[in-house]
Amino acid sequence: MTDLIVIGSMNVDQIVVTSRIPKIGETVIGSSFQIVPGGKGANQAVAASRLGGKVDFIGCVGADLNGTFLIENFKKNNVNTSNIIKIPNATTGIASINVCNGENNIIVVPGANYLITKDIIDKYKDKILNSKIVLLQLEIPFEVVEYIVDLCFENKVPVILNPAPASKLNDNIINKVTYLTPNEHEATFIFNSSDYESLVMKYPNKLIITLGEDGAICSDGKKVLKFPAYDVPIVDTTGAGDTFNGAFSLSIIKDNDISKAIIYANRAAALKIQKMGAQTGMPTFNEMEEFDEKIRNLK
Repeated sequence: MTDLIVIGSMNVDQIVVTSRIPKIGETVIGSSFQIVPGGKGANQAVAASRLGGKVDFIGCVGADLNGTFLIENFKKNNVNTSNIIKIPNATTGIASINVCNGENNIIVVPGANYLITKDIIDKYKDKILNSKIVLLQLEIPFEVVEYIVDLCFENKVPVILNPAPASKLNDNIINKVTYLTPNEHEATFIFNSSDYESLVMKYPNKLIITLGEDGAICSDGKKVLKFPAYDVPIVDTTGAGDTFNGAFSLSIIKDNDISKAIIYANRAAALKIQKMGAQTGMPTFNEMEEFDEKIRNLK
């Protein structure tokens, strides 16, 4: 049985580092440029795999060099690529990322990511239903996400939905997913509220809101549970949320409760933000073990 199936997006990230984000119509000089694998779905799959998870990925790329590049990267990171479909005459998704003082802004062109269909999901139905958990985002068509949620709910397969980029969610999806993991901006958009403590109390043991440098919160139905972030030097926040989701998924699979899974995910995100790049900065199993040992020695 596969530990984790991630169904989502694969992008090629084009990263520019600059000391100042340009205004409209303005040109500034950047300090570096690199092309690396990305996409929220792919990032989360790699995060879980690097931490030791057995991960399958379902998604689409174009029949182009970028698609081949992403598939080869998955193989290097021990993510199963047999469920990835190359779409003829389509372009692989790309993301243009500006990084400034450790923060970023991103423009995504979905390409083949938006060509995944319900028929493709049906093709891999047996594999999906035999996984321990399914991890989703919103960089593929919304109707496909809802179809997967319904399928998994009917067959009692746990689902983690990272609702990014933010989109309004209907009650059907919110009620049927096992865990919902927006950041604070996404939560405000989805629920039209920034009262995060009230929100997590309304959805106990389901809604986990990540708060950047303030960590994350959820509730057990009786009280709000707060999980502070780790105080580490920030190099690049790109992929921090994806690292959190991949690590959280893996921890849940290991039968950890929601609190232990959030603590583990926070630690993984803390290691990620100390390195440049989304996937290239994600921690390995050994790096997490070393970090955990340091934390134990400080107590």
